[in-house]
Amino acid sequence: MGDKRPASPSPESIARANRQRLAQEEGARAMADLEKRAVEIRKNMQRLRALREAREVDETRGRTVLPQSVKKKRKTRIVR
Repeated sequence: MGDKRPASPSPESIARANRQRLAQEEGARAMADLEKRAVEIRKNMQRLRALREAREVDETRGRTVLPQSVKKKRKTRIVR
């Protein structure tokens, strides 16, 4: 009967497996980085929205407290 040894992987298949593993790890890192940046962007947008809304509230309060200024009419010059 024949001697059956387990077939050892070829160097090409080992290299392919390593490339796939590295690509998978790099893809996972890229996705994590992308999600981290998306979270940072959402936090910044929330902060800016809160600042804008606070500024709008202050402007609205300022309009109700101070009376509207009366616009002065410009004097016309008489040309002779």
